[in-house]
Amino acid sequence: MSIDLVVPKEVELPTLLDVLRKLSWASADVLMAYARGDEPPYGFPKSLTVEEGGDGPVSAADMAVNELLISGLKDNLAFKEWDILSEETSKEKTFQQDNYKKDWCWILDPLDGTKDFLQGSENYAVHIALAYKKKPKIGIVLIPEKNELWFGIVGIGAWFENRDGSKNHFSFSDRLDISKLILVSSKNHQQSKLNNLLSTLCFGETKKIGSVGCKVVSILRGEADVYISLSGKTSPKDWDMAAPHALIEAAGGMFSHADGKNLIYQETNYSQSGCLIASHGKSHQKICQKAMDFFSLEEPKYFV
Repeated sequence: MSIDLVVPKEVELPTLLDVLRKLSWASADVLMAYARGDEPPYGFPKSLTVEEGGDGPVSAADMAVNELLISGLKDNLAFKEWDILSEETSKEKTFQQDNYKKDWCWILDPLDGTKDFLQGSENYAVHIALAYKKKPKIGIVLIPEKNELWFGIVGIGAWFENRDGSKNHFSFSDRLDISKLILVSSKNHQQSKLNNLLSTLCFGETKKIGSVGCKVVSILRGEADVYISLSGKTSPKDWDMAAPHALIEAAGGMFSHADGKNLIYQETNYSQSGCLIASHGKSHQKICQKAMDFFSLEEPKYFV
């Protein structure tokens, strides 16, 4: 795949990556300051407030990084023909009316794993994705507490860096048999339908980690093999999935609906409904087939 398909032709990929590095590590500084109760940099307020709303906890840290990323992209990149979608911008009337019509779109989650962050866990992340025609092409997952910045460029490859710029490589596990695979699942979101599905799939082990980005990184490291999201009363949003999706695909893994269809982004309500499966790819089709068998027998009306 040519670089033209992962960045606009007016943008140089190395320049773009440098901007993303700068913004990512600045985001890490902000989040870790809030996590420790320190004075946050860049003039953001020190107080950390939490509201319990329909979409869960929202913090001052979340808002601060959202502002940092959006202003940073606008100020540091001359190219303007892209939209910027995050949980906060999706609430703005002007963005709703425009409905993200441009081919290029940034999809941001300034704090994925908010509950883990508020609980003092290290399993929270920043997601930055660049999508072209509703498909993520670049995925950045920053894990501040581990000093890891993960890059995925679809068709080119994936790697992670530390703050000093050193590049690191990784490898998926060699586990193939479904009964030996390690599932990584949510600590904070449990539902009976998902538990029934997992009982049918019979994975060898389950690890619980917050943040979709942290889950996908655990697969890249070979610490786990598969992640399954099953929407219930609510569904994950584009900003939850886009960057991890691009990252695992760039690494050679797979992320799809249980029926094998691709995830599509920038739709009207920004939701990723159904049964979504991310894996190292080596047993992906078998997992999807077993999941489809479950739904056809147990939940025939469920939209996969």
